[in-house]
Formats: sequence, structure tokens, C-alpha cells
Amino acid sequence: MVNELLSALELQKSFVDVLYLTNQKSIPQEIKRLLKERNLTHQVLRIDKFADARNRLGLVGTVIVDAVDSDAHQQQKLARIIETLEMENIGVILITDRVQVPVKSFSLAPVKSSFTMSGTTEAVSIDELWTRVSVNLAYRKKSEGMAVKPAIPPKQIQTIYKNKLAEQLSMTGAMVDNLTEQLRLAGLVQQDFLPTQLPNTDKIKWAAVFLPAEWVSGDIYNAVRIDEKHLGFYVADVVGHGMPAALLTIFLKQALVMRTTVDNTYHIFSPAEVMKNLNKRMATQKLSGYQFATCCYCLLNIDTLELTYARAGHPYPVLMRRDQEPKQLEVRGSLLGVFKDAEYSEDKIQLQPGDKILLYSDGAEPFIGNFDDLTGFHFTKEFTELKELPISETMDRFNMMAQNQNIDPAEVDDITTLGLEVVE
Repeated sequence: MVNELLSALELQKSFVDVLYLTNQKSIPQEIKRLLKERNLTHQVLRIDKFADARNRLGLVGTVIVDAVDSDAHQQQKLARIIETLEMENIGVILITDRVQVPVKSFSLAPVKSSFTMSGTTEAVSIDELWTRVSVNLAYRKKSEGMAVKPAIPPKQIQTIYKNKLAEQLSMTGAMVDNLTEQLRLAGLVQQDFLPTQLPNTDKIKWAAVFLPAEWVSGDIYNAVRIDEKHLGFYVADVVGHGMPAALLTIFLKQALVMRTTVDNTYHIFSPAEVMKNLNKRMATQKLSGYQFATCCYCLLNIDTLELTYARAGHPYPVLMRRDQEPKQLEVRGSLLGVFKDAEYSEDKIQLQPGDKILLYSDGAEPFIGNFDDLTGFHFTKEFTELKELPISETMDRFNMMAQNQNIDPAEVDDITTLGLEVVE
């Protein structure tokens, strides 16, 4: 049952023999019966709630991870969980599938199902599962200086520990290493889609910060010269994290069109048109999973310094003007990919020498300001102190500020900022 899964508030404060992490609605009956007959204390927790148990791992004997039918995003989380548990010297039993192959069991009544573990297709019985639990508990309690009576003969424990635990660690380690390398390479590919250099001119200087929460990011940015007089630039943020979000950023890069060419002439799309066309492409594509995104797009006339901007559910762009408080440039616009026929507004502002414009993803918002229901949005003191610095120094300081913040790993988000300065 769903209510069988525990919340953080229900986690026990005493030692628990087995922590059962699962993405399923309940524990298989065979395992539930095993835990009961062996008098093992246990707690059940959703895999996505693992962070709630991190500071209580000292009270956990072993962990069974029931990761049946996990997708790529969940596997990425599992890799980090396994790394954490291994650092705490907690044995992990990873169940990856249900197998309809009877395997003889001497401890319990015969059943028609068995399990596969640690990425293999080998079917194991409930006895094998019990052996691994027993070995892990004996090793854990001994390392913690707790009294423990082996559930199986010491020589058998030593043999099983040497063979099975080594096999388990090798398999989980290989899985983590392989997944980490794939994500690292994917992150490098994604960064190839970011601009290698920004379009600096005598009048306009640029700087950017790109800090993925993981190897890959759900953020993307760009700044390009459209013609002799116009620059287009944006920051987009996919709703979600990990590989699916990163893949959608590549789609956004290709789908966001700033101008169209017809015969020997071209038309530069206004920011509102850019948002409308991008939204229509996303909605028409009927993307699965991470199908929503936010974006802020700006068009700058280099000659007149007129800035036109539009947004789609994204944080407002920020104007930093000398001797004034930073200001949000507000304009309405809904999320991308929700309503095919959504309309988007745009607004304009006349820039002047010394002005700076900052676009950022929502992961950067805690370092920039916060919203109060009564008094509205307020910029942080630390961010306000950056407004008089050149844009390159502003980004350097912001980068240090973001990386030095003490944030719970479960709350880390992609951070992207893109800024320009009108040179005096």
C-alpha cells in the first residue's frame, strides 16, 4: 500500500536492521515475510526521500534498494545514493528486477518468483537474499562495535563475504563508474552547444556564469549578433534536472529562431514573436516527460541602445544602473510548451552608458533576491553591492558567492547568469 511508505517524520531514532529504499508501492510479500520471520527491524522509505535519512545512517544496518523499472534519472540518483552508503560502510543489496523463475528456497515456503540483483540476470532465492542481509548486518555491527551473533556459521559468513560482497561492490561500482562517465561525456557535449565566445563590441561587454547542478544541466544560454545593428540573447531553463532536461535544452537551442530569411531580405523577430514561435514548436512537438521550460529573450539595438525584452515564465531580467537600486524589468508571459496558442507581451527600455542587464535561471535567484508576499521582491545585500562593478567582475564575484553557499545537496539547482554592460 502507498501509506506503507514512510515519511521523514516517521523514521525511527533507534537502530534499524534494514532500511528498504524503493520506487514501488510496497515491499514484495516474500521479503516482508523474511524480515518478519527473522525478527529484523526495518523501515521503508521512498528512494526520492533518501535525503531525509542521510543524518541517521549511523543507525542503519544494511540497505535494500528496490529499483525495479528505474529510468535514467532515477539511476543517476541511485548512483549517488550507493556512493553515499558505501562511504558510510553500509552494505547495499540492489534489487533490479522481478524474475518469474522458481528458485528453491529452504527457509520459507516455496514461491514462484525470485529476484535479480546488482545488474545481473542471475535469479536468486529468498535464501540468497537472507544470506546477503545477514552478512551485511554482521559486518556492519562488528565495524560499529555492536554485539552480534552470526545467523549462519562464521566460516560460511567469511566465504560469502569474500565472494558475494566483493561481487556486489564490483557490480555496483562498475555501474556507478559507467553512469558517471556517460554523464561526464554528455555534459561535455552539452557545453559544446554553449557559445564559445560572446559578441563583445566597443560599446557592449559580456560575461556569463554556468554552474550545472550535475554533470548535465537543464539551463542553456546564448548571445549572438543578428546583423550589424542587433544582438539577440537569452537564458532558458527546462523544468526538471538530469539527462531528459539536458536533451531538451538542445532542442530549445535549435528551435529558438531570432530571424528568418526570404529571398534576399530578412526579418528580425521581435522578442514576443520569438517566445510565441518557440512555444508553438514545443507544444507541437508533444514532448514527453520534461516538456516545459522558461525563457527570457532580449533584443538590443547597438546603435540606439534600445532594449526590447519578453519572457515565458522566467525570472525577470534585472537592470543595474549607477546610483540606483537594481530593478526588475517586468513583463508577462506563460511557460513554454503548455498552451500552443499562448500570446506573449514585450516591453522596451532605453539603456545608457554604464547600465548592466542581467538574465538568470531560477537556481540563481536565492543569491539575487527573494519574494515576500507583503512587500514584493527584495534584492539581497550581497547582490546589491555588485552593481557598481564592471560586468566581468560582477560575474566573478557572483560565481564565488554561488559556489561558496552552503546548500543541502537535495536542493542544489542549475545556476546560469548572463550579463551585458554598456561601456561608457
